[in-house]
Amino acid sequence: MSTPALSTPVSHHATSTAAAPAPHKVRGYWGTVGYRLRHDYVTLFFGLVLLIIVLCAILSPWLAPFDPYKESIVRRLKMPGYMGHTLGTDELGRDMLSRLLYGGRLTLLMGFVPVAVATVVGGGLGVIAGLLGGWVNTLIMRVMDVFYAFPSVLLAVAISGAMGGGVGNAFIALSLVFIPPLCRVAETATTQVRALDFVDAAKATGAPVLTVLWHHVLGNVLGPILVYASGMISVGILLGSGLSFLGMGVKPPEPDWGLMLNTLRQAIYVNPLVAAMPGIAIFVTSVSINMVSDGLRSAMDVRI
Repeated sequence: MSTPALSTPVSHHATSTAAAPAPHKVRGYWGTVGYRLRHDYVTLFFGLVLLIIVLCAILSPWLAPFDPYKESIVRRLKMPGYMGHTLGTDELGRDMLSRLLYGGRLTLLMGFVPVAVATVVGGGLGVIAGLLGGWVNTLIMRVMDVFYAFPSVLLAVAISGAMGGGVGNAFIALSLVFIPPLCRVAETATTQVRALDFVDAAKATGAPVLTVLWHHVLGNVLGPILVYASGMISVGILLGSGLSFLGMGVKPPEPDWGLMLNTLRQAIYVNPLVAAMPGIAIFVTSVSINMVSDGLRSAMDVRI
């Protein structure tokens, strides 16, 4: 009698392995931040708007269709589209589009430069105060509290007015206004990080203060500082435009959105559309910066 053929055994291990789902990809902190930003379409949209505004300001010498300083009495306060002037002309017959493009350079610098200076100075002082504590913390933070006694707008006007106005003095005034809040944010974040176990472990091993600061503190406090600083840029643009509007910032005939609002305010009843354009530019830029800052804050929040 013949022996029945044996069936081929089935490898259950191979089958289960093939059917197993792919392991979940583990992202690091910055990978998670990038993933959130890539899927935040509102932040991406306003980031694109902000990028276009910055590029237009940088490339204004090549994009401006007319000389922004050339005046023409016969072309005063013309409507958009008049004789090739896409956005019309201002109170002295100068091309509005060219003035807006050139004015964006100084207006954006009023926001970015003071915030950058304040981030380095105020953030550095805040990190030192939070890391060292004791009398160093008390000395630095009490000095900063003196500036908190004055509203930021009045303090900027007072400092700029005392120094005589001008672009350089406006930069100094805005930098001094932004240093205290950035110092406070940096000090608070550093104090929280200093109490964590890995910082205590680094100190217990005898690591120098600079080593603890560079390898253990800065990486954890830099995020909150940069997020807060990004939100201050729009405040800098508004305050800088306000100083120029009051005659304490950019001086004529240099184009600046705040200064253009001042010179065009008398024409609001003659040509309100042209008079409102600098204000619209300030509004769109400030909203874009605030939306990008909010998106960055949400993406960097580890609790989400």
